[in-house]
Amino acid sequence: MAHTSNDGRPAGSQDSKEPLIRQVIGLFGQVQRRMEAEDDEERQWMARNCDNAAIIGLLKDTTVTELHVLDAIGRLEPVNGITVSRQFGIPKGSVSKITRRLTAKGLIQKQFLPNNKKEVLFRTTPLGQELFQLHEALHRQMEQGVVRFLQKYDDAELRVLVRILQDSLQASWVNPQASSGPDDEAREAEPPSV
Repeated sequence: MAHTSNDGRPAGSQDSKEPLIRQVIGLFGQVQRRMEAEDDEERQWMARNCDNAAIIGLLKDTTVTELHVLDAIGRLEPVNGITVSRQFGIPKGSVSKITRRLTAKGLIQKQFLPNNKKEVLFRTTPLGQELFQLHEALHRQMEQGVVRFLQKYDDAELRVLVRILQDSLQASWVNPQASSGPDDEAREAEPPSV
């Protein structure tokens, strides 16, 4: 038996969803702003947990994306820019600009292969390795916080969250017709009715 709302429409109809959808949109914006504000909180955590004045100074003008590229290089070194781009989804042009800045800051160094002068490999310098380790410690701290936060939800709630996050990775908010959700795929798989 189908559930109905107070006005006789099926429960979950577009009209009854509208206030919840508006609330979700508002909360997404708040979460995004909070994440951006946490960039400063993350820098403060790293500064508090570091006794190297050079690194503390570098933290003030090192972007989050620079830290992510440094992290990729620290994990994969020696590594070329194309691999960093592919593994972490950062455009090649951005990786190139960022590696130039990281080199100028003394955090990474270029290494050329003896028989191939075109291929450039990147390695962390001792200073870069220290910042990489500090960034890793921050990520471990954050992961522990996320795990503690998510513990309050039961399995069913976590499965719904996973589904929403997976679906949102497939969605385009700008061109909704360009993305398809699970319901769209199911409808496309059904044979047309005659």
